This record gives sequence, structure tokens and C-alpha cells, in this order.
Amino acid sequence: MFNRNQTFRIVLLALFMMVQTSITIYAYLHIGADDLVYFKYDALGVIFMAVLTLLSFTTIYHSFVYLRHRRDNSRSQSIFFAALIMLIVAMNCVYLASHIGVMWVFVELTTLSVAVLIYHERTSLALEATWKYVFVCSIGITITFIGIILLSFGMGETVQIDFSFKALQEQLLVVNSSWLKLAFLFIIVGFSTKMGLFPMHTAAIDAHTAAPPPISAFISTTLMNVGFVAIFRTYSLFAHTVIQPWMNQVLLWCGLISIIVSAAYLLKVKHLKRMSAYSSIEHMGLAAIGLASGGIGYFAAIFHMILHSFVKASAFYQIDQFHRNFGTYIISETGNYFNRNRAGGMVFLLVLVGIIAMPPSGLFITEFWIFKAMFASSHYIFLILALLFLSFCIYSLTKNFLYILFNQTKDLLPSEEKTVASETWSQYFLLALLFYFGINPPAQMIQLIEEAVKYLP
Repeated sequence: MFNRNQTFRIVLLALFMMVQTSITIYAYLHIGADDLVYFKYDALGVIFMAVLTLLSFTTIYHSFVYLRHRRDNSRSQSIFFAALIMLIVAMNCVYLASHIGVMWVFVELTTLSVAVLIYHERTSLALEATWKYVFVCSIGITITFIGIILLSFGMGETVQIDFSFKALQEQLLVVNSSWLKLAFLFIIVGFSTKMGLFPMHTAAIDAHTAAPPPISAFISTTLMNVGFVAIFRTYSLFAHTVIQPWMNQVLLWCGLISIIVSAAYLLKVKHLKRMSAYSSIEHMGLAAIGLASGGIGYFAAIFHMILHSFVKASAFYQIDQFHRNFGTYIISETGNYFNRNRAGGMVFLLVLVGIIAMPPSGLFITEFWIFKAMFASSHYIFLILALLFLSFCIYSLTKNFLYILFNQTKDLLPSEEKTVASETWSQYFLLALLFYFGINPPAQMIQLIEEAVKYLP
């Protein structure tokens, strides 16, 4: 935070990433160990911790690129990286938390740390987005806290309440269904602020738009994964109680309305970062539907979140280079990007294939499994509506990306930005993982996901 030497800053970040990588490897090798009081190395946490570690390397690299082109002073860079490290640590703690109260605390810490990063450019838009994000997420975390209080009321004063996930699973079996429904509803609505799921999805949109592109990549991937993990763990707690069918209906509606909202806004969106943000909301809706559909849907929801992290991080890293090329995020003021930046244009083309789930994108496999789970669970109306509104999303994304890449109807000023093809290497690597995992997912990852969902009904 107080360091002003660039070389020392790089050394500190390298040491931090060594620790982050070491803990991730240690967690994988010690799955099931609960030697920490409020944390546990379980399969779900390790999966998303591994994704976080990978994207931390790429985000730190692209943050240096972003800050170098902005010519930010040393003080501003120190604040940026201090907040980024706080955010990474808080997300690690959410992934590994084995206690609902501890998870709640660190979810709020992610809000405070990412707020500093959203406001980095110090513009009026950034200020508005930061306050909105802090306000909405704080309201959301308060709603979650009310849900936890309702849960304690439902369990009664005579019971020795243990809020660890392991103990809660057994205690909830004897709680009245009305208390369970109230608690679940409040907790899910609160955590939806982080996942970007209806009804608390609005904060994430402005945060994506105003934040620096490398931070937008984090918000759209690892931070949304925080919300997913929180909702997944909450769902797992209640899954063996009498309210499971009712829970599934809640998540189905939240997921479907998220897709509908995304489709409506994508059809008229003009800002590239907002377009990518609404695309993330659409994919969060699909993950929620997968979770609610059960069966292969559990597996598909987790796999979908992993692959979405790869493709959306690639998109936002490239958006930074795109912005330096055109000086704007407004889609109608750009065009012919494929010829202006061949390497970056190819990234956008691959992102389009990946994000609309066109084979061989891994998202094609996960979406197919989600639809299969919906069909198997007899959610036919939800399936038809989801497919209908997804087609609008695909149309809008395809139209806008092809306009950016190939439109030549306007005389655009030549770019003052010298294109550096090496900046796209990390994006090609993440996209290669997207396609490779869809064709040949690693056995270790499959085992981890199967371990994470094995206790769900």
C-alpha cells in the first residue's frame, strides 16, 4: 500500500502469487481436511480457488498493461494493487469458508475491496457506479443477514445452534418449512448481488461498465463465482429438507428472468462493456437453472461457471486493447477491428464462438446438459422460454461482434495505439482452455465436480 518502487511492487506481487499458488496446490492435495477452524478444503472451494489463481496471474499482467498505458502515478498503482490483493484474499476465504457467518463476512469484504478498484479512474461515472455497487451489495448482504437470523429463529432457542455448514445440514431437517422458506429467500436474494442474478443484478452492470477492463474481467468471473459458491452452499444446506421443490421453483424463476432481462437489454445495448455485462447475467441465469434442475444440471452448473470464467476474462482483457485502439466503448463508433488489430480481432471472433455456445465451445456442452436436466425434470415451459430468449441473446451478440470486427461503412481515424500482439497471448491461452475442456475435460476436474455434487439429491 505504501510502497512507491515499481521493482519492489513486482517482487511483492510475485511473492503473493507464489503463496496463492502454493495454498491452491496444498488445498487440492488435502481435500477434506478441516484443520482450520472456520475453513475447509472441499472440492467446490478448490475448483474455484484454482480458477481464481489462474485468472489472478492474467489479471495482474493485464493490470500492469492497463496502468502503463494510463501513465498512472506510483501512489495510484499502490492503491490499485493493494485493493486487488485484498479482493483475491477475500474471495479465497469465501470459497473455503465452512461457516455461514464467516462466508457472509468475507462476501462483504469483497464489496469493500472491489469498490476501490471500480473507482480507480476517478470519473463521475466511476463514482456513481462505486456508490451504487456499495449501496446495493450492502443492502444485499444485510438481507442475507436477516435470512441467517430467521434461520436461527426457526431452529429455536432451546437448540445449541452451530452455524457451520456440516452442523446446519442436520439441524435444518427438523425446522418448520415456513421458517426455511423465509430464510432461503432472504439469503438467496442477498447473495444474488454477487452472482449477478435477478433480482439484485443491477449493481454488477454499472460496476462492469465503470471499472478498469482487467477488474471488469474479475467482476464478471471470479467475483460472480463468489456469489455462485454462496448460493450453491446455501442450496446444499436446504436440499435435503421438505422445501427442495419450492427452492427449485425460486431458482428457476430467478434464472429465467435473468435471461429475459439480458435478452431485452442486449437487443438495444450500445456500449461494449455493458453488452458483455448483460451476457454474464444471461450465463448466471443458466447456471441457476442448472442448479434448480438437478441431476446432470448440478454438474453442468459448476462446469458452466468454470468455462464462463475463461471466455469472459478473455473478452474483457481484449476490450482494454479495443478501447485503446478506438478511444471509445460505443459500438456504433467502431468497426473494421479485424483489419486494425488482427490478433485482437481473432480473439473477439473466438470469444463470440465461445460465448454463444457454438461447438466446439465447452459452453455448448454445459448448456446442452442444462437443457437435458430441464427436460428430465419436466420443466418444459421453462425450457421453451429459456431457448426462445437465448436466441435473442445470440442474435444480438453476433450482430454487435460482427459489426465491430468487419463493418467498413464509416471513415474511422487511424489508430494511434501501436498494436502489441503479445498482449493477446493470455487470451488465446484461456480460450484454448475453453475449447479443450469442452472436448476433453481433465479427469481431475471431473472428479472434483463429482465430489462437489455427490451429496445433492
